Amino acid sequence: MSMAGNLRRVTGLGKAAGLRKVARLARRRPRVDLSHPARSPLGSSVVNCVTYQDGVRVPTCTDLVDAVRMVRKTGEGFVWLGLHEPTDREFAGIAELFDLHPLAVEDAVEAHQRPKLEHYGNTLFAVFKTVCYVEHERLTATSEVVNTGEIMVFVGEDFVITVRHGRHGSLGPLREELESHPHQLSKGPAAVLHAIADHVVDDYLSVTDAVQADIDQVETEVFAEDGARLDPGRIYQMKRELLELKRAVVPLSRPVEDLATRPIRVVPPEIQAYFRDVLDHLIRAKDQIAAFDELLNSILQAHLAQVTVAQNEDMRKITAWAAIIAVPTMVCGVYGMNFDHMPELHWQFGYPLAMVVMAGACVALYRGFRRNGWL
Repeated sequence: MSMAGNLRRVTGLGKAAGLRKVARLARRRPRVDLSHPARSPLGSSVVNCVTYQDGVRVPTCTDLVDAVRMVRKTGEGFVWLGLHEPTDREFAGIAELFDLHPLAVEDAVEAHQRPKLEHYGNTLFAVFKTVCYVEHERLTATSEVVNTGEIMVFVGEDFVITVRHGRHGSLGPLREELESHPHQLSKGPAAVLHAIADHVVDDYLSVTDAVQADIDQVETEVFAEDGARLDPGRIYQMKRELLELKRAVVPLSRPVEDLATRPIRVVPPEIQAYFRDVLDHLIRAKDQIAAFDELLNSILQAHLAQVTVAQNEDMRKITAWAAIIAVPTMVCGVYGMNFDHMPELHWQFGYPLAMVVMAGACVALYRGFRRNGWL
């Protein structure tokens, strides 16, 4: 059976019932140009909808239903539909048109999903956590270092649907870069999936490099002369932000490994080689995060040890001064007793002698403590 026949069999659009279904969807929604991000017959969530044939953008047929019908009729090319935070109502027509599984649709609309890869018939559903580094002049106990979002990707034999959540991670530049390489884009929807995965993982590496600079700054300040006065909340904040980054990176290892090694219908073997390169980069980011976590633990322990040492220093100083003050206190206490018969009580040089003894004892104690490093 030809590829066109397979597509018609999978989607049902090669039959009269399938065409009637598309016609109903077409009548249900007004036909508006989807190539402009500000226009959408499905709601404001649609960012772009483009048809590609042989890796080249097709300028005609800008209506979604017409684009899908054209691609499935010819059996060539694919449709790339991009959305940003769609609602259930906005996504309902799209889910019906592309026959998307309800569970995957629910995940795409609700967001807050763990990175994963799932198969629903002939459709592949992938979830990627996007990250970006939040610039800040100085790291504090409340500084936001890492901001996360999500990209959900539906991949079929003739379509790619990307659903983005969050204010960063725009795929516009990625789409333009892919369009400048039609040979790669001609490999089909799997090439778009690889480009998205590669783009997300490259952002991981960029963020880990920026986080490393923050950790180096904290490490330098901890081991500075007044490192014991550093607010430990800054270290805990770095660990919390690193945990956010870890939740995005670590769970993605298994999905990317599956894309690189397991046979998947919508991912041809030639694309799997590219996913192996993405996996290498992901492992590098994962190892960096693990090293950062251990380093922050060491920095925190070192800081707590410095605080303990500083407290011991303070206690030794307090103890030394207390010992010095104890000598004149004892002498004054003895001669402050109201007894009639006490040595040197009525002696002419008794007072000067007592002062000399107290001063001499204090000086001797002070020099002894200084020599031993207590003062």
